[in-house]
Amino acid sequence: MKNKLFIILIIFSFLLTSGFGCKITDKETQEAMKPVTLEYWRVWDDSDAFDEIIANYKQLHPFITINYRKLRYSEYEKELVEALAEDRGPDIVSIHNTWIRKYENKLAPMPASITMVYPVTKGTIKKEVINELRTIKSLTLRELQNNFVDTVYDDVVLENQSGQDVIYALPFSVDTLAMYYNRDLLNNAGIAQPPTFWNKEFQQAVKSLTKQDTQGEIIQSGVAMGGSDNIDRSTDILSVLMMQNGSQMTDDNNNIVFDRIPTALKNQNYNPGLDALRFYTDFSNPAKEVYSWNSDLNSSLEMFIAGKLALMFGYAYNLPTIEARAPKLNFGIARLPQIDGNYNGTNFANYWVEAVSNKSEYVDEAWDFIQFAAKAEQVKSYLSKTKKPTALRALINEQLENDDINIFVEQVLTSKSWYRGVDSNAAELIINDMIDSVVAGQGKIEEIITLGARRVQQTISK
Repeated sequence: MKNKLFIILIIFSFLLTSGFGCKITDKETQEAMKPVTLEYWRVWDDSDAFDEIIANYKQLHPFITINYRKLRYSEYEKELVEALAEDRGPDIVSIHNTWIRKYENKLAPMPASITMVYPVTKGTIKKEVINELRTIKSLTLRELQNNFVDTVYDDVVLENQSGQDVIYALPFSVDTLAMYYNRDLLNNAGIAQPPTFWNKEFQQAVKSLTKQDTQGEIIQSGVAMGGSDNIDRSTDILSVLMMQNGSQMTDDNNNIVFDRIPTALKNQNYNPGLDALRFYTDFSNPAKEVYSWNSDLNSSLEMFIAGKLALMFGYAYNLPTIEARAPKLNFGIARLPQIDGNYNGTNFANYWVEAVSNKSEYVDEAWDFIQFAAKAEQVKSYLSKTKKPTALRALINEQLENDDINIFVEQVLTSKSWYRGVDSNAAELIINDMIDSVVAGQGKIEEIITLGARRVQQTISK
């Protein structure tokens, strides 16, 4: 009996000293190692875009499972609002950059630090992996500004209830508005290069590229400008025209002022927002030489795919659709035209951000995953699979080598957005109404833009 006890003690001692035995884990670490499932809702991207990122995160945190769900854009916001109201919503949500203030009271800002269990290799001769609680500082405001392109900071940083600036979301990419052009139509019109500036050269090119039949109906459009509903992202096009022209969209107190003359231009008595609206709507005015668009035409994307539109303004996300539906279309992509003489450049940003529901039981874990996925070494796989421009400064030079998206990437550092109130969809409808009123001649343009600005202000004041 004594011999058996002696042998058992020897075996037990060997197991403890060799690393094959069970390591004693404190209660706090054991609690942090309990299985966690994060529900993640997005639109546009299939789950395979995140397979590599999720797998890498699972290696680091094997006790965390991420359930990815893709929803249709048409149903997404309604489903999201209902789910959050009924406490069955996702932990991680994807929202448009213009929706952040709308969902502010439903989101949990990024915590200053996060305590998680990490596998740590210890030992020199006899290495072993043990689970250890570690507290890691989150991304700081300075790091956000240094690591991401400027528009990100302007959009995702809000004041919390204590009056402190905090991060409410992070993007994986930032798309920019560029100019798609039909090479064959430009070649037939004797135009060697797409226009670089919004000047007489641009207007002459549009005139040359627009064709009408004997009844005066447009059968080939030079450019998709001047309208609203049948021009994809018409509000973005008009917005960037205003911004490039020197218009201030909002003031420091988030008041809508795109209808006013900025202080810097008071002496010149020049209203850049009004001038941009007039320039834009002229392309839908049959009395103008640049007339190239009307409400009877198909959507700008459909017209371009059909080879009946020479110049279209769109994003990198349009590229897969065009390539899939018109594989033989001879087209190129050029930078968004700028105001002639303004070499600084102003471009338009359109992107989605990842945030955490304030009703999540796992706010720290959810924010830990977002920060992990947004890092350069991880987000690369997502950007490669989706062909989207980066939001990170560190990846810009690398993406400039990608011929598919380099134009969009070139513009990301000078891209901007603007706050359109708690309901950006309502604001866009108001801006489209403003466009339609000018085209229909329903009053003086000065009165129309002033009324439009007032109505958008109401979406902010709610």
